[in-house]
Amino acid sequence: MSLYIPCEKSLALHTPWAGFISRPGCFPLLALPLAGESIAAGFPSPAEDYLEKTLDLNEHLAPRPEATFFVRVSGDSMIGAGIHHDDLLVVDRSITPKSGNVIIAYIDGEFTVKRLKKTEEGMELVPENPDYVPIIITADSDLQVWGVVRHVIHSV
Repeated sequence: MSLYIPCEKSLALHTPWAGFISRPGCFPLLALPLAGESIAAGFPSPAEDYLEKTLDLNEHLAPRPEATFFVRVSGDSMIGAGIHHDDLLVVDRSITPKSGNVIIAYIDGEFTVKRLKKTEEGMELVPENPDYVPIIITADSDLQVWGVVRHVIHSV
């Protein structure tokens, strides 16, 4: 995984897994036009000649910018959740992870994105691809949750 953090203004970090990265210190305003009506995915609807308002992607994707970071996905273990190789994930560190959340985890020296699942035996990190097996979290596991995935950004 590689991190993408916008607006390099504050504290810089150097880590062996990501090289040189910067902590989010600010997010530049990016207000884009937002159409006043929804777009029909079935039958075409008449186009509107005006826009209702603007949409700030930072406000929409990162309501808590001080706790938000971006990470690029490598691999296909989460394709069932709509997360594909090379997608960007918007991750919020301020959300307390709970069973069912897709999280960024650091386990036994490796970063991964998986769904957190509570079982009768404990907790698992579950892939969304049948070609992969869950990672069982044991008392001996070195697990750190880096954040909860809020959004997936990918090209079509």
